[in-house]
Amino acid sequence: MANEPIAALAHLGLAPANVLQGDNLKAKAAYQDFLALWEDADPDIPILIAAKSEYAKLK
Repeated sequence: MANEPIAALAHLGLAPANVLQGDNLKAKAAYQDFLALWEDADPDIPILIAAKSEYAKLK
């Protein structure tokens, strides 16, 4: 399932949900999973830029 774009986006969807629940550790893990799956993606994709920005705020 790692090759499916929807799988990566599922990780991205979990991240802010975990933030809203106050679980920053799970949110960080979800962002890390997403970013690992998209490590070779075009860096100018808006959703990737947003994910990196949101992840940086959790550090």
